[in-house]
Amino acid sequence: MSAGFYRRLVGFMRAWSLRRYRPVHSLTLTQSRIYILPTRAGLWFLVTSLIILLLGVNYENNLVYGASFLLLSLFVLSILHTYSNLAGLSITALSARPCLVGEQAEFELLLRAGSRRDYEAIQLSWVDQAPVSCDLIGDSERRVRLYAQAPARGWWRPGALLIETLYPLGLLRAWTWLETDLKALAWPRPLPGDSLPAGSGSDGSGALLDGRGSDDFLGLEAYQRGMSPRHIAWKQLAAGQGLHAKQFGDHADRQLWLDWNLWPELDVESRLSRLCYWTLKLARQRLEYGLRLPGIEIRPGRGERHRHEVLRALALFGKGKD
Repeated sequence: MSAGFYRRLVGFMRAWSLRRYRPVHSLTLTQSRIYILPTRAGLWFLVTSLIILLLGVNYENNLVYGASFLLLSLFVLSILHTYSNLAGLSITALSARPCLVGEQAEFELLLRAGSRRDYEAIQLSWVDQAPVSCDLIGDSERRVRLYAQAPARGWWRPGALLIETLYPLGLLRAWTWLETDLKALAWPRPLPGDSLPAGSGSDGSGALLDGRGSDDFLGLEAYQRGMSPRHIAWKQLAAGQGLHAKQFGDHADRQLWLDWNLWPELDVESRLSRLCYWTLKLARQRLEYGLRLPGIEIRPGRGERHRHEVLRALALFGKGKD
C-alpha cells in the first residue's frame, strides 16, 4: 500500500509540474523549476537532531546543545548546496535517432554549466528508465545520451525528463521534471520472410533473391533454427565469427520492387513489418530496391539515405502528415 501510494503521489506531482510548462527545446533551471525535499536518510537525520536537542533541553547540557545545533546547521547548509547543484544548469535538446519498434532510441542532450560553477552527481532519466549520472567539473558543457524504448510505429516522444541530485550528503533531493521537444521515429518491427514473391523484379520476371536457390552465392545471414545444415558457413564459424548461413539464389535482378501487394494474406502492420525486413536485408546486400505503397512510390536506389527514406515511408504509412 505504501509503495502504491508513493507511486501515485509521484505521478500526481509530475503531472502537476508538467502542466505548468510547455515542452521546451532549451531551459535554464531557476528557483521556480527546482523542487527540494529531504530523503529518507535526511528525515532520520533531522529527527535524530531534534531528539538530541530535546535531550539537551531536558538535561540542560551545553555539549548536547552544541551537537544538536551543529547537526541542524549541517542540514541547513546541505539545503543550499543541494539546490545550487542544479541552479543555473542549462539543458538543450539536440537530437533523436530512429530505431525499430521495441528497441532503444537514442536521445542526445547538451548540459551547459552556469558561470563559474561545478556540478556533481547529476542524474538524468526518462520516466521509468535507468538514470545516467554525469558531472560538470571544469567543463562548461557536456553531451549526454539517454535511451528509451519505442512503443509503437511512427513518431513518438520519450515523455518527461527527470533531472535530480542528492549531492553533497544525500540528506536532500533536488529535482525537476521537464518536457523536451525531442521526438524519435520508430520503424516497424521486422517480420522475417524466406524469399521475395514472384513479381518483385524490375521487369516482373519472377522470384528474385530466393534464399532457397542453389546457383549464385548471395552472402551470409544470421543462422536461424530450421535452416539447412548444408548452408552453415563453417569457415566463418571456425574463425570465431559466429554462426552464419550461406544464401544462394537462382536469379537476381539489379533492381527490386518491394510492393504492398506482394503479401496479400498479411494485415497492414504485418505487411509493413515484412517490407521493413526486406528493406534492411537488401540494404545490407547493397542492392537497388524501390518501394510501392498505396499512394506512395519510391524509385529504386541504394545507400544509407535511400534506406532511411524507405523506412520513414513505412514508419509513417497511414499516420497522416508528420
